[in-house]
Amino acid sequence: MKNAVNCWLFNLAMSKEIVARVSHLSAAYGAFEVLSDISFEIASDECLAIVGPMGSGKTTLAKALSGRLFRKGDVWFQGSFVLFVEQQHHFKNRSNISEFYIQQRFNSSDSEDSYTVREELDGLEVVEWVSVFGIESLLDKPLLQLSNGENKRLQIVKALGQQPDWLLLDNPYLGLDVQGRAILSEGLTHLKAKGVRFILFLSGGDVPEFVSKVYRLSGQYPINPMLKHGAIKYTDNRMLQDGDVGDSPIVSLRNVTIRYGSKTILNQFSWTINRGERWVLKGPNGAGKSTLLSLITADNPQSYSQDIRLFGRQRGSGESIWDIKRNIGYVSPEMHLYFKETGTCFAVVASGLFDLLGVTRKVNAEQSEQVMRTLSLFGLEYLRDRSFHTLSTGEQKMILIVRAFVKNPPLLILDEPCQGLDQAQVNLLKSVINGLASSSDMTLIFVSHYAEDVPNCVDKEISL
Repeated sequence: MKNAVNCWLFNLAMSKEIVARVSHLSAAYGAFEVLSDISFEIASDECLAIVGPMGSGKTTLAKALSGRLFRKGDVWFQGSFVLFVEQQHHFKNRSNISEFYIQQRFNSSDSEDSYTVREELDGLEVVEWVSVFGIESLLDKPLLQLSNGENKRLQIVKALGQQPDWLLLDNPYLGLDVQGRAILSEGLTHLKAKGVRFILFLSGGDVPEFVSKVYRLSGQYPINPMLKHGAIKYTDNRMLQDGDVGDSPIVSLRNVTIRYGSKTILNQFSWTINRGERWVLKGPNGAGKSTLLSLITADNPQSYSQDIRLFGRQRGSGESIWDIKRNIGYVSPEMHLYFKETGTCFAVVASGLFDLLGVTRKVNAEQSEQVMRTLSLFGLEYLRDRSFHTLSTGEQKMILIVRAFVKNPPLLILDEPCQGLDQAQVNLLKSVINGLASSSDMTLIFVSHYAEDVPNCVDKEISL
């Protein structure tokens, strides 16, 4: 009887319909092989998540499976239309321009040239998905003004409007606040119930409950061993000279009001940040966090008409944008989106010394040592000569974080820096920040939706 039961179970397993099969897949960027001998199957009743640490090849695998990257091996999906929904979003404006710069989001005339969400979805059968993924309230919003999290949900709805047989979703939860994550999980559960097939590619965090099968890619992020023993030493290389600010606040905003057309983003908002303070900035997607930061980084043209003092100087009193940026280290999802550097990782980090995006200058011996010292701090010196555009999304994010730190600025602004990082990277970043805070009077603004990502040194909070 026991053998009969085992035979029945075996036949039941063999009778499961296979809807996708990958056999001995490999993929490379030029001579650099990222994936080798990847094999798995998906049955009709399974929902697959592919997880792995930074640099393990998740995005490369998604591109290879969707045909966007040359691959070797056998790949078969039931249904011919496999659509890759990437982390970064791309669109064109009414002038048919797709190359944007970070300040455009805060320029009213540029926003007027941007299509709205409704126009972007025009002609697509997405009425059901607009409701499921909670973007009804965004339909008349210009694409250029969407937050990173809002854009993420829009890209999924837009992809569904193309009626693919499969969706390959590259870290779809990145940039979403708590409510946004819940909406996305509910939406994906709805997709599964409707028979829409998809594969999730995830860097870290909890795997959603509706996932029934997990494939793990191997990979090891090299942690700087000195961090484990508290041996990291920091050199105070601040660009701001003692006495430039004195006892004045690093940032002072008084009764600031920012409007775009009839929509008010900030209303009579005030905030003072003194030297050495460490703040966490919180708020849901679309609350105005990026707009607020753009006033501090001098990227918003409306800052000239407001009562804003940065590093002891009134905004618009004759200082240039570079006078402000030389005192700020900054990274954000938007910077990652608009960063077009195709050179080496060394060049990307070095550009942070000059506050340039994608423009390389020659560095002297001292500056070169500073770049390598900062790369080494994060265990990334092995990426020095790699081309930035060949890195995984997580590796690119880490290089941009290193770029923010490279000049040891008096004000460090980290806007959702943990997006796309695995837990080892998050822990490393927090250790570096805590170490820097203990040995300098660095001022910090840290933006995050999640309390567990915030370094221990942060003891002040502001919420929009």
